[in-house]
Amino acid sequence: MSAVRSAPSFHSPRPKARRLSVGVGSGMLGVAIAALGMAPPLEAAGRAVAFPTTDGRTVAGLMFDAPARPAPAVVLVPMLGRPRDDWQAVAERLAEANIGALALELPGTALPAEAAELQRWHEPIGAAVAYLAARPMEVQPGAIGVAGASLGASLAVLAAAADPAVRSIALVSPSLDYRGVRIELPFAQYGSRPALLMASVHDPYAARSIRVLAQDAAGPREVRWSSAPAHGTILLARDGDLVRQLVEWFQRTLGVA
Repeated sequence: MSAVRSAPSFHSPRPKARRLSVGVGSGMLGVAIAALGMAPPLEAAGRAVAFPTTDGRTVAGLMFDAPARPAPAVVLVPMLGRPRDDWQAVAERLAEANIGALALELPGTALPAEAAELQRWHEPIGAAVAYLAARPMEVQPGAIGVAGASLGASLAVLAAAADPAVRSIALVSPSLDYRGVRIELPFAQYGSRPALLMASVHDPYAARSIRVLAQDAAGPREVRWSSAPAHGTILLARDGDLVRQLVEWFQRTLGVA
């Protein structure tokens, strides 16, 4: 079903940390994951790019170019344990709307043993933004966004808060606290820049997190709810209307003509 405008009130306490990683192996999500696996891989459409982080590591990504350049661009950050291929439909739709898309992998497929290392997982996002900003012939100056799902949403907030080059963000199934990665303060530091918040009404902690974040009136904050029972990029696969709304969001906030 397409996105709806309001969600029921959830009064359950914040889940334990193990709840926040979302069980990608659960029966409900397994069906959606299998469906995602039927899509052709991102490599069929994107071109491989590589760029360094500030500590000298190399990050690989897949770039979907806008047909008319320079154009706005969006960095896409997946869920924990899921590949960048999950963003294929969004990347293709963004490119069709003349917005470039750069899909990343997370630094690992499982959470690191040290909490401090997880806090640094946003650094490749900053490197991706710098990579795009350094190409004014391809990417429109001042028109870079970031979209993240689940843990990717938390990392997107950290990266955007630290980098004024990020003009707009979209958070799909965000968590106020993902294994110690807290985003309330960074989200406030993000300031008056626009943010789109998306979640399923059947995802209590993400719904609660969105309601808290939406209370920050420093800048434009828009909320979209879905009745599809899913989380993160799997929610986007189940609710195509959310994909449309996400693309339209970046068209408006990145100044697509």
